[in-house]
Amino acid sequence: MKGKNGEANRDRDVFRYFSVKIALAQINQTIGDFQKNTEKICSYIDRARSNGADLIVFPELAITGYPPKDFLDIPAFVEENLRVLDTIAQKATNISAIVGFVDKNKRSYGKLVHNAAAFIHDQKIISVHHKSLLPTYDVFDECRYFEPAHTVSPVKFKGYTLGISICEDIWNDDEFWKRPLYETDPIENLISNGADIIINISSSPFTVGKHDKVRLPMLIHDATKYKVPLVYVNQVGGNDDLVFDGNSTVINARGEHIAQAAAFEEELLVVDIENSGVLVSPATCTPIETVLKALILGLRDYVLKCGFKKVIIGLSGGIDSAVTAAVAVESLGRENVIGVLMPSQFSSQGSIDDAVQLSRNLGIAHKIIPIKDIFETYQNTMKPEFRGLPFDITEENMQARVRGNILMAFSNKYGYLVLTTGNKSELAVGYCTLYGDMSGGLALISDVPKTMVYELARYMNRGKEIIPRNSIDKPPSAELKPNQFDQDTLPPYDILDGILKSYVEGAMSVDEIINRGYDGKTVREIIRKVNRNEYKRRQAAPGIKVTSKAFGSGRRMPIAHNFMC
Repeated sequence: MKGKNGEANRDRDVFRYFSVKIALAQINQTIGDFQKNTEKICSYIDRARSNGADLIVFPELAITGYPPKDFLDIPAFVEENLRVLDTIAQKATNISAIVGFVDKNKRSYGKLVHNAAAFIHDQKIISVHHKSLLPTYDVFDECRYFEPAHTVSPVKFKGYTLGISICEDIWNDDEFWKRPLYETDPIENLISNGADIIINISSSPFTVGKHDKVRLPMLIHDATKYKVPLVYVNQVGGNDDLVFDGNSTVINARGEHIAQAAAFEEELLVVDIENSGVLVSPATCTPIETVLKALILGLRDYVLKCGFKKVIIGLSGGIDSAVTAAVAVESLGRENVIGVLMPSQFSSQGSIDDAVQLSRNLGIAHKIIPIKDIFETYQNTMKPEFRGLPFDITEENMQARVRGNILMAFSNKYGYLVLTTGNKSELAVGYCTLYGDMSGGLALISDVPKTMVYELARYMNRGKEIIPRNSIDKPPSAELKPNQFDQDTLPPYDILDGILKSYVEGAMSVDEIINRGYDGKTVREIIRKVNRNEYKRRQAAPGIKVTSKAFGSGRRMPIAHNFMC
């Protein structure tokens, strides 16, 4: 029998005051690295025990790393994760644990595995809890792999009844969301079954503004609504295009924010769930600070988890390559970043000077490899085929492809990872060259709009000039022909980015965007360019997702179509 707000009628005091210490293990896992993941989990168990914790909680799929994708189709992967779970249970002496793992579906129908959480007590797996809500939108594709929970039930622990939930299970409150995605609410069900603490283990990716504007208000809403403490543990680190920001959080039964782990860092946070009288005022970061931290962490983990040591970047003297190099230095250290200047006959001396100055400011090794002679050889080779035809985008793209080949040669010879330097605005409208400036292993700023690139540059220069002033102030240009500027073929970037945000992230129609004050002809031209260049984006290197809708796995559009919204 439910009471008001779905709260079960049960004999309990909402604000009890006896001690239970819960440790939030905000860890950075590597997908499929069972040995290191296990060592880390066991190390955090030991640390939590030393800190007097009664229970330690790990993130979603802590054993396998998230998202494991099609590894879940490999039986040996699932078996190894189960073997590791048994090992972890044996290590959990004098402390209980909640650990995310992959469980087999023991029924004779449905998907083969569940996204699961194991409750371990006295070195035994006491109960297993399956994820109910399986997201299939944006970057998520969990219905492809997992069978949803068939039942939801809490578990007893030290006089409490723990409602154990997994990530998406907490994102469906019909009071908080205007349009919930699912018919059922697992948290409501747990509360109805007597849960007096909600524990949510998550692998919730970063997007700018998500934690402060959405996630934290949602957690506070749920704790306030049900008058129960809420413990939220999130993964941290980068896996491919996704960055997980951590920000693990505890809300007490009054809806007060009593603890929060650091953003973008591993941390063990131990909280007395009832007796904490301290309210948290987390260090506030501006949106651009969080984007920078996400890029730094995402790049570092991509490089290290893929087995690279150094990165190489083509430096043009422009803002995009400058910001890419500066982020790389903060992420990997100056000794692990190499810049290559590849001037042509169209490169201005000012741009060359800016690239050299950037290298000196960052303290990175740089090389100058002119491409004039190589480009002329290309032109002479093709002259019989192109006789009588004017210099056009064909010759412009030749220069970009020469540069791409040079960078890839360094990559092949020395094992460097090539970072491409194109931004989201360019990638959106196809202002980039396949097998040229798009060549590389990671498109670091490919989800950063051009206007945000300028914000990053100014923020990184807040203490001293790192990115040369001229790189920020001069009109942007690819310098592939005389007197070329981006705005010869594109609208000003503040207008372009406004249209792109409305279309790509806001899914607005042409008329809706025009009604926001943009010129109709410009809007239609930009949307045509976005649609027409899907084939390029399909061949682009993966990038670090920082906005609500990035190109790549989170935006799946057909290449061949004829639709203008």
